[in-house]
Amino acid sequence: MAKKIFKINKLFTTVWIGLGLILSLLSVPACVFSEELPTVDDIVQNLQLCYEKTKDLKAGFTQEVTVKSIKKTQKEEGRVFFRNPKNMLWEYTKPKGKKLVINRQTSWLYLANEKVAYKQKSESIFQSGLLIKFFAGTGKLKDDFVVRYAEPKALDKDGNYLLVLTPREKTPACSLVRLTIDKDKFYILQLSFDDALGNSTTLKFSNIDLNTGLTEKFFRFQPPKGVEVFEMP
Repeated sequence: MAKKIFKINKLFTTVWIGLGLILSLLSVPACVFSEELPTVDDIVQNLQLCYEKTKDLKAGFTQEVTVKSIKKTQKEEGRVFFRNPKNMLWEYTKPKGKKLVINRQTSWLYLANEKVAYKQKSESIFQSGLLIKFFAGTGKLKDDFVVRYAEPKALDKDGNYLLVLTPREKTPACSLVRLTIDKDKFYILQLSFDDALGNSTTLKFSNIDLNTGLTEKFFRFQPPKGVEVFEMP
């Protein structure tokens, strides 16, 4: 049971990291940069500003998690929905259906095939890490991370920006974050991060829609009849 609790908590943390980064880079204000790279400080400033201005979003995603110890990669995909602040829904459609629903009070992980749901107070998630603290609106990215361009290349083959975020204090959940950012619209195209055990998670996003009017009601969850509910610490 303890092992399952660890896995569930790790999933809660993983999606918060992924969504928070997507929010912070979704729509940087229109800027005209010269052919030289913008400074990292300019990008970080835009991250904070855009996160604060984003009301809601919808996006498709694919997620790949590689477990180093067994050299196994699991791929999943689905749709993600967010409403600022502290409301989100990750709806996995392949290979198995499941939902992760988080609002200001409660977090739910629903596994449809297993007919089980895991319930947890959201506050314990909001306080569980550096990135989560920032994305919940209580932290500053520059205070907790050293941000730099990737080396030896700061751009990918299409000219998109490559950034690396290193926590000033490393945590088990996140030791390094890598981002690929669209050079024109500044959408986040891909992010990946490693944990202390060397396991890696990669998220790729597509079909991003901003500020479509999602309501808080959209992020409420009621387990279907016959589903067994487990309370998480």
